[in-house]
Amino acid sequence: MCEVVQSFVDKGSLERAKAVAARMLAAGKYSLEEIAEMSGLSLEEVKELR
Repeated sequence: MCEVVQSFVDKGSLERAKAVAARMLAAGKYSLEEIAEMSGLSLEEVKELR
């Protein structure tokens, strides 16, 4: 059961990180590298969101 809960937590964290990165991209004030660093996503993940 613990693995199932952790899976939901991990997925939720990833979705929140992607939402933050998307807002940062929309703001147009941050480099892709800054967004990756601040959101915890990889640079490739940020590029995919772009």
